[in-house]
Formats: sequence, structure tokens, C-alpha cells
Amino acid sequence: MTVIAIIVPFVWLLWLALTEWVPMFPLNDLTSGNVRGRVLAASINYPFPLLIAAGVALHRAWSLVAATVLCVLIVIGHLQSWWLPYFGVSTAAQREIYRRDYARTLKILPAEGRDVVIDVQHMVVGVLSLLMLATTLAVTLGG
Repeated sequence: MTVIAIIVPFVWLLWLALTEWVPMFPLNDLTSGNVRGRVLAASINYPFPLLIAAGVALHRAWSLVAATVLCVLIVIGHLQSWWLPYFGVSTAAQREIYRRDYARTLKILPAEGRDVVIDVQHMVVGVLSLLMLATTLAVTLGG
């Protein structure tokens, strides 16, 4: 399980980098040219999986707890960025970012009456985030 818990953060990072930098419309929509915003998001998000993988690989009690906490923060961030807005809890800034960067991307959830609808690329991020938390937690609790 340790090897899987080290690999999953790299898969998460690869997926993020791929969907944030390689045009694959309608999976993603990079036409807004918001390079500055993507660079900022990358500088914030990309270190997390590296720290998680390192914490699991180090395999010390403190590093495993730290990796698990980082996974929890990622899941909370995902919920706050996508699922809460989908259910109507969003800020004007979130709605503007969604309108600019994600309104034309591929979605499978109902969009009627929603200001923000999570797209497929971010549903995959959510699944990978939960998988990262589950595998990291399994290693942490399994000792």
C-alpha cells in the first residue's frame, strides 16, 4: 500500500498539470489565456502532492500524519471550490472564474439553475483527491 500511496499523488499532479496546460477541449478550456492565474494555481497546488508523497515515503509517524493532513486540506479545498458552489454556496469571484474558465467544459451533472457546475476534469481531481486521502490514511493507520 505504501508504494500506491506514493504513486497516487504523482498521478494527481500529472492530471492537474495535463488539464491545466495542455488544450483538450471540451475536457478543459484554455482559451481565456489566463496564464497568470494558472501559474498562481500551480505554485499553490503542485507542492502538495510532492510533500504528500515525500511524507509517505519517509514513513515516520509525524510525516505520515503531515501527509494525511495535507490530503484532508486538498479534499476540503476541492469541496469548497466545486461542490459547495454547485449546491449554491459560492462567491462572486468563484462564479466569475467559473464563467471565464470553465463554463464551456465537459459536464455530466445537471446544470439547470446552477451558477457553478463541476466539470469532468475536476470530478477526476476529486476522485484522485479521495484516493490520495484513502491510500495515505491506510498507510498512516497501518503503521
